[in-house]
Parts: sequence; structure tokens; C-alpha cells
Amino acid sequence: MTRFLHIADIHLGIRRYRMEERTRDFFHAWRDCIEKYALRERVSFVLIAGDFFDARRVEPQAMNHAMYCLVKLRDAGIPVIVIEGNHDQREAEHSCSWLRSLSQWGFIRLLEPEYAEGKISFTPWDETARKGSYIDLDGVRIFGSTWYGTTTGRVLPMLIDEMRPHHSEQHYNVMMLHTDVEGQLNRPIPALPVARLTELKSVVDYLALGHTHKNFEIDGWAYNPGSLEACNVDEFANTRGAYLVEITGGTHTARLVRDYYQRPFVRLDFDVSGRAEPEALREALFLQLRRELTTHNPDETDDPSPVVDLSLRGHLGFKTALLELSRIREEIRNEFHPFAVQVRDQTVPVEYAVAAEAGEQVTRAERERRVIEDLIARDARFRDRALEMAGLVLEAKRLALADEQPARIAELIEHHLAPASQPAEQQAVGTNA
Repeated sequence: MTRFLHIADIHLGIRRYRMEERTRDFFHAWRDCIEKYALRERVSFVLIAGDFFDARRVEPQAMNHAMYCLVKLRDAGIPVIVIEGNHDQREAEHSCSWLRSLSQWGFIRLLEPEYAEGKISFTPWDETARKGSYIDLDGVRIFGSTWYGTTTGRVLPMLIDEMRPHHSEQHYNVMMLHTDVEGQLNRPIPALPVARLTELKSVVDYLALGHTHKNFEIDGWAYNPGSLEACNVDEFANTRGAYLVEITGGTHTARLVRDYYQRPFVRLDFDVSGRAEPEALREALFLQLRRELTTHNPDETDDPSPVVDLSLRGHLGFKTALLELSRIREEIRNEFHPFAVQVRDQTVPVEYAVAAEAGEQVTRAERERRVIEDLIARDARFRDRALEMAGLVLEAKRLALADEQPARIAELIEHHLAPASQPAEQQAVGTNA
């Protein structure tokens, strides 16, 4: 029997809510998962399917967090097999990423296909050179790939053709792939069709996916564990975890494990309709909060305090300026002692209360999308892509509200504005957020 741990999207070094403790949450999740499901279970190896770090330029504390577990795994004789995700790739002005350095130093084995004259090739792992595209461990042949972005569908046939002669009947064949998959996103971003993904079945017995921050499985063959921690409040409801996989008699069983450190999130909705005065609204809001939200007392529990995400909806009975969101946030902090508070104003201001005419029920989000699409359609350069571009604008806004790095948002915009005729190998170098 062979047992291994499959994780992805660890995002060490991530910064959220401008709080150092949130960065440590991702370290605690990484440390707890490795200690419980790799070291205690004594797995044969660990797979990290991309986005080990959150940024290409790794800060010292993020590297310390990485090394804490990598050293323990090395000392326990457990190899760590890694592929690059979009967050891990080298910076344009450098020839080496931090993952390549960690691989050269012997803490991980970074698997990468080789590229020469527009062709992809797979080479066996060379322990002396510390490089290769596939490796054999405990009866398993593991193939690596890299981040291809929206060109994954075009690159995949080349990967399959190159993997086919290296497919081993004497081994259980595993591939690691960092990509979006069609049907698993709530965002207007192109993704790899499932039909194209399943073409890998001819050469792969277990597909270890990463990139999408929620858990999903496809046909008991392709597995995406999700991020170890929620990278923003919109992901809090997603199921996420790690896969503990056992291979026995030529078949595998994959069990999603989730009993490790994760910061709790509490999402609340409040309808502001029917309150004509700010004070009446505030009193009604806090009556509801006291029913639904528990005050965190660190003297009574060791559990981490939650992130509170409050959405205000409905028709506001007074001017938006009187809503005083900063006051609401501060009073929530003082009474309930959460880790962080995010208040989303999704109300319809009183001056726009008649915006949905003729009985049409239009959400604020849909109204916003229509306005943006209309503005874009006025520009002849983007008229034919107005719907797509409106989705891109809203995605950039979502990332900004989630405290994403400006450079990452700029990369997303540049990636989607790239000419459709750009060569696949050039687009593969770009990144998505």
C-alpha cells in the first residue's frame, strides 16, 4: 500500500485585512495539516499542486513559514513534490523562481516539462541536477506540469502526446495540474472544459489538481482539494481541505480531510428597508446581531475569533452619507470582539429607489453590471466584448475589495486584454489572479 497527501493553494505570505495575524492563519493551516496528515500518517510523499506561496517575491516570514514544515518533512524522509502555480512563477526579470531555489537546495522536488523550439518534452528526475519532469516514488510515477492559464486547452494535447511514451504499466500514474476547470467557477473567466480534461485519462490514473479554491472531484479520478484556508471572505462557505490518498492493488481511495486549523467566518445579512432614521436602523441591526452572533471571549475559549462579513441590503430610507459604516464596524468590534469586520453596503439609496421600473426586480449587482456594460459598449474598440469586459471590471473590483495586490489585478487585466492571436507559449507565461 502507498499513501500520499495531496494539497494545493497554500498561499503562504498572503496578506488580508492588513493584519499580520491573518498571514499567520495560513501558516497555522499549513503546519497543522502537515503534522496531522503527513507526519502522523507517515505518508510516502506529499504533492503540492501549485500556489505554495502567495507572491512571486517571497517575504522572509513567508519563507520561514515554508521552511518550518519542509525541514520536518525532509527529516522524516518524506519527499515533497511540487509544481508551479500562477502565484509561484518567477518574476519576468529573473531566470529562477523561489520554488526552483528550494528544489536546488533539496527541500522539494519541482517537476517541470522542458521547452525547446516550441516543443514540450518530459525527462526523468535527475537527483544530481535536481530537475526533471516526472519521478518514481514507492510504485507511483508522478508527472509535473506548470501554469498555462487560458492556453491549457491548447497545450494539453501536446502534454498527453509527450506523456504517452513515459506512461508506466508498472507504476500508478499521477499527474499534477494547476488550472481552472469548467463548471467550478462563479466568475467570468475561461476555464478548461471537462471533456478536454478527461482526455488525460488515457495516461493518468489520478489527476492532482490545484488553482480553484474549493473542493471538487470529477469521475472518481480528478481531485481538487481547494485552498487550505479561505483567501477572502467570498470563499468562506467553500468546502476545502486536503486529500489523503491510498493506493492498493492498482486502485486508489481519496479521502478529503479537513480537521486542521482554519479561521472561522460568519456571514450575516440585514435588510435595511422600512427604517426611515439611521438610529432606528442601527438598533434593529444590533438586535439581529445579538441573536445571530456570539461574543468572542479569549478567556473562555482557545478557538480563533471569527471574521464577520455583514451585508446590508434593501432600500435605504435616508441618504447614504447618514449610514455611517465606520461607526457600525467599530461598534461590532467593541461588542463582539471578532478578528475582523467587513461591512458591505449593498443597499439601494433612497434617491435611486425607483431605478427598477415596470415591476422588474433587478439586483444591485445586475444593475451595476448593466451600467458598466453600457459604458464599455460606447467604445468601438471593445463593443463586441462588452459583456466579457464588464465581467473583467467586476472581477477586478472583487479582487480589490478582497485586498488583492494591485500588481496581481493589473496582471489579470493585461492577460484578458492580450490579443487573441498571441502564441500559446507566450500566453502561458502570463498569470491570472
